[in-house]
Amino acid sequence: MNMKNTLILLAGLALASPLAAGDTSPARLLEQFEAAAGTSGSAERGRALFTARHSGGKPDTPSCTTCHGTDLRAFGKTRAGKPIEPMALSVNPARLTDSKKAAKWFRRNCKSVLGRECTAAEKADVVAYLMSI
Repeated sequence: MNMKNTLILLAGLALASPLAAGDTSPARLLEQFEAAAGTSGSAERGRALFTARHSGGKPDTPSCTTCHGTDLRAFGKTRAGKPIEPMALSVNPARLTDSKKAAKWFRRNCKSVLGRECTAAEKADVVAYLMSI
């Protein structure tokens, strides 16, 4: 393969990466959730929500930390044993850069842990928390 084709291939791979494919940013998501909630996101409230045990969801996921772990800079593990990329934006800057994925995972995980969808204020708090790590 010549140099020109190699550069074209590398450019294509860069464009296909999760970072380049993102349509949003954690800061934009935070702004959207704050606007919908009418209040600012709080990293402290987000940490409390993320680490608390809840009784409204599925019995095998009483807390976000059940799957994501307590060190959000490390990999977590699903109930099926699949690895979960770190949640901390400081080590996983691609996290929360795809609005459809963020909406899907908030919907699914909030229902699993809380037994309901998260409010816009709760989402703002969790995003603020993840941005603070």
